[in-house]
Amino acid sequence: YAMGEVLHPGTINLLPNMTVLQALASCGFTQFANTKGIYVLRNDNGAQKKIPVPYKKLIKGGAMDQNIVLKPGDTIVVP
Repeated sequence: YAMGEVLHPGTINLLPNMTVLQALASCGFTQFANTKGIYVLRNDNGAQKKIPVPYKKLIKGGAMDQNIVLKPGDTIVVP
């Protein structure tokens, strides 16, 4: 799922090995999107985990280890 300041909120068709950057590219941002505050919410053994997404670094080719592969049930939040 994608929610917040995205052009296409809601369900994302999760492709094999889809990364958070690929998902964000398919959602698009509104003019009000705070790209510094993007995060992924993930249920990890019953506990909700908040994973920050360093969007500016990722689009410049840095911090690629933080371009996580999405799992079913993940929610991308763009404040």
